[in-house]
Amino acid sequence: MKKRAVRSAVVLHGPNLNALGKREPDVYGSMTLRQVDDAIRALAKQLKISVSIAQHSGEGALIDAIHAAGARGSAIVINPGAFAHYSYALRDALASVDVPKVEVHLSNVHAREPFRRRSVIAPVVNGTVGGFGVDSYLLALRGVAAMLDDTRA
Repeated sequence: MKKRAVRSAVVLHGPNLNALGKREPDVYGSMTLRQVDDAIRALAKQLKISVSIAQHSGEGALIDAIHAAGARGSAIVINPGAFAHYSYALRDALASVDVPKVEVHLSNVHAREPFRRRSVIAPVVNGTVGGFGVDSYLLALRGVAAMLDDTRA
């Protein structure tokens, strides 16, 4: 990726992530989405990255947010939730933008139900981080920060 004048990232939470803290805390942890967002903002400040964060339950809204981020040249950190396993529309949107992109999962999807072990998103992003709870987001943000700084590409 070429170095961009403004270091910025968009963090997108997919469906059901608005229920964090209440939904299966043994799988997804006890932090609320607001607490997750606060941790992301704190790290973004340390990394000197402008960050915007949004949660969308609908596939179309996520696609619109991906296109908008691409148009601005913002890196994308996305937790597509269940869309990771079957949304070719989301996959195509991510493939269409030339910005650093990292897929995030709070849980280790490879240790869960068989249908969760395949991501149609993974082939079109720079990397995937999962299984570390909220730290999955923070590791992904560090990854896109490094890609934004990388002038070799």
